[in-house]
Amino acid sequence: MELTNLGDLVVRRSYGGDVTFRVELIERTRAIIKGVDFRLVADAPFSDLVQVSTPPPSEKLQQAKIKATESLERLEKDRRALVERTREELMSELYSSNAPSYFEVPGKVLHLDGDANYLKKSLELYEKLRVPAEGYYVSESRMADAVYRLLPKVNPDILVLTGHDGVLKNQMNYDLYNLNSYKNSRNFVDAIQTARSYERNFDALTIVAGACQSHFEALLQSGANFASSPARILIHALDPVYIAAKASFTPIRSTLHITDVLNHTVSGIQGVGGIETRGSYRIGLPKLRDLSTLTVVPSIQ
Repeated sequence: MELTNLGDLVVRRSYGGDVTFRVELIERTRAIIKGVDFRLVADAPFSDLVQVSTPPPSEKLQQAKIKATESLERLEKDRRALVERTREELMSELYSSNAPSYFEVPGKVLHLDGDANYLKKSLELYEKLRVPAEGYYVSESRMADAVYRLLPKVNPDILVLTGHDGVLKNQMNYDLYNLNSYKNSRNFVDAIQTARSYERNFDALTIVAGACQSHFEALLQSGANFASSPARILIHALDPVYIAAKASFTPIRSTLHITDVLNHTVSGIQGVGGIETRGSYRIGLPKLRDLSTLTVVPSIQ
């Protein structure tokens, strides 16, 4: 097969065309390809690639789309339940039949992504879910430096570190315990450690880290609250976003239940895991006013 353009959509014959990729780099006889829906980077000989105009309706992709839709609907349902629960609590605490107007302070997200396309999709989903977020396209090898610069500037409640990863197939007798067997897990570890040197409290800074087949245990041991991938499977492109959104809208006085969090991911417990963590959502009273509507008598000459 001849590939003349970067950006071509392809599938691999040897894997039954189960995952659609985009061509990122063309070498002599091989191409570097990145997953369109899964956070996977791979290389393959041209002879193994089949060009497609649109992602084929594979069973894996169809299941992922169904699960992604269900996860989004679940997040929106939880959001509505949170609003109603807050109203009822305020009425009870203030002995009032009418809940006072309040303002919300959901947890703020800093999202660093090694894939520009996934970053764009992630920011669109944050906006749809009304999660305050700043995102930056940063190669995995530069994430530790970016974390060092951006954490004091952005001051987030939640840090997402993701991109591409995978177990290296050219390793002889690869060892899954060894970080050298993974493409980018060591880079994620370095970035997590940099973040934890800035904020050691796991509830003050929630860290979501990893990509496809990442060294789950090493990421957790380095200080991540949630990480991929316990079973070294592919994770969906938006799995880290679902976890961050759940943390952003879980009340500060509550703990994210691990099973509940994993229900918001496409990959489930085989793809993502973590530890108990407090939420980042707060409310405030009274509701912030439009100052242009206030009539104020100045009190100081």
